[in-house]
Amino acid sequence: MKSISVHGIDEEMEKAVEERAKSEGKSVNKIVKELIAKALGIGDKPPDNRVEFAELCGVWTEAEAAEFIELIADFETVDAKDWR
Repeated sequence: MKSISVHGIDEEMEKAVEERAKSEGKSVNKIVKELIAKALGIGDKPPDNRVEFAELCGVWTEAEAAEFIELIADFETVDAKDWR
C-alpha cells in the first residue's frame, strides 16, 4: 500500500484530526484515511439504520394494524385550503 505525505497542515486542522482520533479511539492515520474516503465517496457505505427496528417488524396482529390505520386515517386527507 502506498504512502502519501501531506504538507502544510495548519494547526487548526491538525488539532481537529488529533481530537477526532482521540475521541474515537483511532489512530490519526486511520482518521485521515476515513476522511479522504468519505470526501471521495469511496469505501464503506453508511450503515442501514433500518436494522435497528427489525425486531419490531411484524409484531402487530392484523387487528392492531387495522386499528392503527383507522386512527391515522385523518392524516391521509389533503385539504386544498392548506395549500393556498
